[in-house]
Amino acid sequence: MARAAVALGVDATTVGRRLRRLEQAIGQTLFEQTRDGQTLTDAGDRLLLKAEAIERQVMEIEAQPGSDRPLSGSIRVSVSEGFGTWFVAHHLPAFAAEHPYLRVDLVASSGFLNPSRREADVAILLARPRKGPLYTKKLTDYALRLYASRFYLEQTGPVAGVEDLRARTLIGYVPDLLYAPELRYLSEIAPDLDPRIRSTSINAQYRLVAAGGGIAMLPCFIGDTDPLLVRLLDEVRVTRSFWLVTHADTRPLARVKAFVSWLESVITARHDRLLGR
Repeated sequence: MARAAVALGVDATTVGRRLRRLEQAIGQTLFEQTRDGQTLTDAGDRLLLKAEAIERQVMEIEAQPGSDRPLSGSIRVSVSEGFGTWFVAHHLPAFAAEHPYLRVDLVASSGFLNPSRREADVAILLARPRKGPLYTKKLTDYALRLYASRFYLEQTGPVAGVEDLRARTLIGYVPDLLYAPELRYLSEIAPDLDPRIRSTSINAQYRLVAAGGGIAMLPCFIGDTDPLLVRLLDEVRVTRSFWLVTHADTRPLARVKAFVSWLESVITARHDRLLGR
C-alpha cells in the first residue's frame, strides 16, 4: 500500500479507501491481508490480467510510428550476478540516458526472478525454460577459462596441465547451494577436481582469485578485465549460453522491446569479449 501510494503520488489511506470502493463496486474481494502484506486473491489476479491488457493496448497506441512520446514507466530485468555486474551494468547508463523517463530495475543476483509469474519483464537465464507463457531466444554464448593471479603463480609455480590442478588451491561454487546445474564447471575439466575455497558468489570468487587465493574458472568477460590475472591451460575452455526470456503478455510493450533491442545491439558489438577472443 505504501509503495503504491508513493508511485501514485497520494497517501496510503487514499489507496486503501479506493481499493475498498472498487471491491464494493464489483462485489468481489481483490486483496487479502497476510503476514507479508496485501496479496491478490483469485479475483484480483483475474482483474490484474484485464488491467494489464488495457495497459498494453494503450502502450501500443503510444508506440505507433510517428509518436514522439518518450518511453516511461518501469522495466525490471533479472540477470545472473556476474553478467549483471560485469557486463549489463557497465553499459546500462547509455540506455538510461537515452530514455530519461524510464525507470530500470537491474536485479543482478544468484537467484533469478520468475518471468512466468511476471516477477520480471526481462530475464537473462543460464538455461532455456521449458514451460510457461514465455518467449525465449538464445542471447549469446560465452566462454569460461581458468584464471590465477600473477602473484599466486609466482608463489606456486606454473601450471603445465590438468594434473597440476590437483595440487593447487581451487576456488569454486558451494556444490549443494548451486542455483543452476550449468555452474558445475570443474567436473567438466576432470571428474574429481574439488574446490577448497567455495562461495555462492562469482564476484567473491573473482576477488579470491585477484587476492592470490587460488585458481578459479571465471567467465572471460570477468577474468580478462583484470590485467593482473593470467589465463591458464589453453586446452581448457568451457562454453555456456545466456537465454533471453520475456513474458508473452509484456513482450509487445514498447519499453520491453526497446530494452531487448538495445541489449542485443550491445551483445553484437562485444561478442568477441564474451567469447574470450
